Amino acid sequence: MPKPEPTAKPEPGDKPKSPPGARSGDNRRGAVAGLLIAIVILGVGWWLARDLTAASKMQDCLMSGRSNCNVIEPAR
Repeated sequence: MPKPEPTAKPEPGDKPKSPPGARSGDNRRGAVAGLLIAIVILGVGWWLARDLTAASKMQDCLMSGRSNCNVIEPAR
């Protein structure tokens, strides 16, 4: 009858080993989702800043009493 092999006892400072690749997919998916959310927030913020700047310039022009505040782009 063969002897059973002794199981290796972990050292006190060793971390328990998890199967390779078990959690890496979840971590990467969360990081990509966070990056996409950050990009969307930055895009909306940039668009909003440009829109508010244009509205502020139009208000400043109108408040100064001018009547030709609309920008007329030349035909190409």
